[in-house]
Amino acid sequence: MSYSVQTLSKSVLAEPGSSNDNYSPESQEWVEVLVDVPYQTSTDNAEEEEKLFTYKIPPDMDIQPGDIVIVPFGTQQVGAIVIRKTSQLPEGLTSDRVKNISNIITRGFFPATYWQLMEKVAIYYQTPLIKVIRTALPPGLLKRSQRRIRIIEAAIPTGGEIFLNANAQKILEILQNSKTKDYTWQYIQRQVKGADRGLKDLLKRGWVESYLEPPSPPKPKLRQAVTLVAQTPPKDLTARQQEVMEMLRKSGGEMWLTELLNTCQTTTSVVKKIEEKGYAVIQEQEVLRREQGRGDIRDEIKRLTPYQTEALTTITQIQEFAQVLLHGVTGSGKTEVYLQAIAPILENGKSALVLVPEIGLTPQLTDRFRARFGKKVYVYHSALSAGERYDTWRNMTRGIPQIIIGTRSAIFAPLPKLGLIVLDEEHDNSFKQDRPAPCYHARTVAKWRAELENCPLILGSATPSLESCLETRKYHPDDQTPPTEKQGLSEKIDSLNDRDNKPGFLVDENASLTDKPGLSEKIDSLNDQDNEPGFLADENETVSPKPKTYYLSLPERIHSRPMPPVEIVDMRQQLRQGNRTMFSYPLQEALQQLQETKQQGILFIHRRGHSTFVSCRSCGYVMECPHCDVSLSYHYTHEGATQLLRCHYCNYTQLQPQRCPECDSPFFKFFGSGTQKVAQELTRQFPDLRFIRYDSDTTRKKDAHRNLLNQFANGEADLLIGTQMLTKGLDLAQVTLVGVVSADGLLHFSDYRANERAFQTLLQVAGRAGRGDNPGQVIIQTYTPEHPVIQAVQRNDYQSFVETELQARAELRYPPHGRLILLRLSSYDPTEVAVTAQQLASVLMEKAEEGKYDLLGPAPAPIARVANRYRWQILLKLLPGCEDVPDLTRLSNICRPGVSLTVDVDPMNF
Repeated sequence: MSYSVQTLSKSVLAEPGSSNDNYSPESQEWVEVLVDVPYQTSTDNAEEEEKLFTYKIPPDMDIQPGDIVIVPFGTQQVGAIVIRKTSQLPEGLTSDRVKNISNIITRGFFPATYWQLMEKVAIYYQTPLIKVIRTALPPGLLKRSQRRIRIIEAAIPTGGEIFLNANAQKILEILQNSKTKDYTWQYIQRQVKGADRGLKDLLKRGWVESYLEPPSPPKPKLRQAVTLVAQTPPKDLTARQQEVMEMLRKSGGEMWLTELLNTCQTTTSVVKKIEEKGYAVIQEQEVLRREQGRGDIRDEIKRLTPYQTEALTTITQIQEFAQVLLHGVTGSGKTEVYLQAIAPILENGKSALVLVPEIGLTPQLTDRFRARFGKKVYVYHSALSAGERYDTWRNMTRGIPQIIIGTRSAIFAPLPKLGLIVLDEEHDNSFKQDRPAPCYHARTVAKWRAELENCPLILGSATPSLESCLETRKYHPDDQTPPTEKQGLSEKIDSLNDRDNKPGFLVDENASLTDKPGLSEKIDSLNDQDNEPGFLADENETVSPKPKTYYLSLPERIHSRPMPPVEIVDMRQQLRQGNRTMFSYPLQEALQQLQETKQQGILFIHRRGHSTFVSCRSCGYVMECPHCDVSLSYHYTHEGATQLLRCHYCNYTQLQPQRCPECDSPFFKFFGSGTQKVAQELTRQFPDLRFIRYDSDTTRKKDAHRNLLNQFANGEADLLIGTQMLTKGLDLAQVTLVGVVSADGLLHFSDYRANERAFQTLLQVAGRAGRGDNPGQVIIQTYTPEHPVIQAVQRNDYQSFVETELQARAELRYPPHGRLILLRLSSYDPTEVAVTAQQLASVLMEKAEEGKYDLLGPAPAPIARVANRYRWQILLKLLPGCEDVPDLTRLSNICRPGVSLTVDVDPMNF
């Protein structure tokens, strides 16, 4: 594997060094590895950064780049990834000082292009490479060895304990009371104060030993299988044994032992007798742990609409990298296009990667894909067990054609033969990671990976992001010709050079412009030619192919189903009419009709919990989290339950006080509405209406998403009450009513993206209605019906909203017409973090004065304290023409002790 490590530090063994001509006598004997341990460059508050370390390949090991190995590192055994082989040693390092690699954990983890992707993510998002790798790997694969302490009972003389110091006596007592006589040093340190002094006494006497337990990945799951050996029916078997043999033959000669016993209703002894006679073998085989889902439903290929057919034809013709924006209204059949586009990919021996914004979307989508492709579909996200993630990850590396469905981290799935990447609901903010680093956007990384793999990228959405809309318009405003029909480079060069109306410059085979007039005129004249799509000229005077982008539209629902009408209810008028409940009269009537017509509905609330905050009606005191600068929310569980207040940031929980802590008043009131309060009010007003809550509080357990949706699909409830999770990709044909309890909670945020997010959320949730045979109805309750977002949603007018929003962004140079970088600082000490923010701003001001960017801040974060950490931030707005992201990685050297810095390139949240 070839891999450039220009951005990494020089190769070292124990300390940094630079390469020289000190070649090893044996070529390819050394390897450089990336160790999962930060290496500090100096003793002061310097930045900890990743280094490459040099190790020797033992004669009996075949080590290749991409292997994950165990290496000795100081007193530890740690995980490492082999970057490359080398025939030279760092300066000042002799071969006798180089240690051997200890063992191989996994061979050939990375596909050929994987390192290039990792490096690109690390550079662009300004994150140490090892952090990117930790994000990509399954949990537990790279971890440090543990120091353990084990007692040597034979060395302890009778009654010798009385000569030990008090700390040593406590350690010895802990070890003697253990069944294994063995504990981790970390555990002992927690149990015994001053454990270091006690351990020294025990080690000196030889009564205990200290050793390192090497890291190990999750162990494979094994299961006993029975394999048929005899080719001809044996005659010396009993009737029961012959029945077992016959079942094995019908099953292809192999079955799991438990399955065989249950099918034949026999015992293990019967099968073992067959094994003793040499007719079968019982042995353990590895079982891949995987998320199972529903596998009993089959799905046939659907007949496509003309729009779907046109989109599928274009996608299947693409044989190289291209970015496809599939803009389909809700219910237009985007998933069916994905399914039929993936089918030929699998037939050609390649794999497909499908990303969804949230875990809650994976069950329904996975069931749909498995109904079509069976066992070739795998799920990969953080809600799986460590064993499931590890086994799914290892199965990816085998190169078997498969489909991976996952959330944003699945973009790093190690599929060696990737033929297609799909981002469903590509507009969703959940594709962007805010913390921990790297703060990557899965859409951006997906584009890079598709380019490296030379495969298409499909971005699907009913409400595409402004970034995707502008990019499609910028690079491919009119021309949607499939790549197979585009002009080749030589034809483009000839046609350009032969034009009489563009004299004065030539394009050669190297795609360079020569003998031209002024640079700006040349670039403009070339890029503005509508009849010559496919390439661009940049400031370096080179002509390069335009990024291949396609805009494919699905403007109609399948079966010509109409879009549901949207009714806007002015809650101010409802109040004037005497309605003081949270449900307007039109929504009350619609809910009542649900019971009468035996149909189903969705109620959308923008937040979970019961109430936004709890306040004293006498003095106005608001209950706040002691660790964060936010109010506590009241969570209702059931009638008569203990009243709890909870922080949604640090999960701090306390009892609801009976009297105001400030003025001792008994008058507390719950303000705001969450899913719990809506459910409580529904029970009061519609006691016969069955409902299911679907939010992050009710979906914490494994498979909770699938179980709740299955209950609703099976008609066990009339209403589904939920938050943002309901707005994304759910296809529930029986839903005829969608009610938005309060749209105002989405509109009023101090964020330039607030309008876009509100529009996307409301249009998406409205699209859940009327996807079946019965027409849908949408009721949106608001106190600001005149708001432009509300008006655009009612008209289902995506295009005009986009035009208005893009113009507003352009005037302020906000994305997608500009670039932002957010610096987040936090510390337990409010003074240290404030001083550090001012120091960083002073350093950054120098570049700002050079015209690289505008500097906004420093200022306290919108929520200035979370989990007792005080937070400040600095925002950089890159100026027009400044495309390169400035290198900010060295800023952490300026940070004062205890202050952490996170660089968020292209932030989505402030």
